[in-house]
Amino acid sequence: MPDLAAQRPTWAEINLDNLIHNFRVTRAAVGGGVAIMPAVKADAYGHGAVECARALESAGADWFGVALPEEGFTLRQAGITRPILCLAGFWEGQEESIIAHRLTPVVFRLDGLDRLNQAARNAGCNVDYHLKIDTGMGRLGVQCSELETFLDDTVRFESLRLDGVMTHLASADNSDQSLFTEQQINLFESAVEAVQSKIQSKGHRPRWIHSASSAGALAYPRARGNLVRPGGVLYGLWRDVISPSTEPLGWRPVMSLRTRIVLVKTVQAGTPLGYGGTFVTAHESRIATIAIGYEDGLRRELSNRGQVIVRGLPAPIVGRVSMDLTLIDVSDVVAASVNDEVVIIGSQGERQITAEEVAAQIGTISYEVTCGISDRVPRVYL
Repeated sequence: MPDLAAQRPTWAEINLDNLIHNFRVTRAAVGGGVAIMPAVKADAYGHGAVECARALESAGADWFGVALPEEGFTLRQAGITRPILCLAGFWEGQEESIIAHRLTPVVFRLDGLDRLNQAARNAGCNVDYHLKIDTGMGRLGVQCSELETFLDDTVRFESLRLDGVMTHLASADNSDQSLFTEQQINLFESAVEAVQSKIQSKGHRPRWIHSASSAGALAYPRARGNLVRPGGVLYGLWRDVISPSTEPLGWRPVMSLRTRIVLVKTVQAGTPLGYGGTFVTAHESRIATIAIGYEDGLRRELSNRGQVIVRGLPAPIVGRVSMDLTLIDVSDVVAASVNDEVVIIGSQGERQITAEEVAAQIGTISYEVTCGISDRVPRVYL
């Protein structure tokens, strides 16, 4: 834990035991014969990609999923050895680095394949890639209506091997959109059949078939293929990103966000607090200043709405959350004093604040909350 005398007392605790627990219960749920690709993109949803990948690799992760090649480069430089899939593809000029770092790119454009093939030829090697099919997400992927023509053009790339076929389910977390999800799965199964029949004669046989992230892997067993891509559930985030019809698996929160009180003062009734004086005390109050603000990831939308935990009791945020500091009312926390730990997300005593609860207050999802905790907040790994 950070030393108050050595640095600002604001930190995020990452419980790697809980991360491994979540990985194991998820693996058990999806069953044998299905490989696991933890999503560690966006710095492992704000939890720290390198440390989380190391823990998950030791626990038996088969792949890792990143969004950007740069994220994959970081993992390789940290010693991660498992296959790494670049889910959002790559940019022009990154082909040589992808090969050098042994990354597997997702591809959905012929010009990208052309450049990758040239780089592979120059390096004197063969490179695997996964083909993404757009079955209804509408972001990336080859449209089903254009798949046959696309496949006809890929066979000329002699230094590339199509080793995987994938799609992404847009609404697997919404039980009221199950029909749309089933339609996506049907489209994908047809696309996989088309790929297999088209390219096997050219010596290609994709080993990996995958379409499901956390929600899809648990709610739609047919979508699992032989590889699933769980993300949020591994980090203990499920309440707002998994279908309510899916039974929770005993996942445990991995991140907590904590700070300390740096000043306590008593103010009179009628005292305006914070920028713009948006909160005015109704009676004599004890107000504490805590060492965290919106630059750290404590969202400004929590001004005059959110709450924290001090000495096991709730304390409301009062006034506007500012960039580096925030005010809380500790009138009902009689013993609150300087240096007391303040929980923004996490547990203290019998009281808990979850990332999902914070997200609900500001109209977003828990992923955005944890991803939004900035780099200036040190991660402490337990």
